[in-house]
Amino acid sequence: MNLMRSYSNWRRYRETVNELNRLSQRELSDLGISRSDIPSLARRAIG
Repeated sequence: MNLMRSYSNWRRYRETVNELNRLSQRELSDLGISRSDIPSLARRAIG
């Protein structure tokens, strides 16, 4: 069960990173996010 949860968390992390990376710099700026914040924001999305 732990393996399934880890895989699910990893997939959610990757989806979040990919979605945020698709945004333009202007869109990220409007949200108050810099590109360097994306990994930490994605980690918070799963935790």
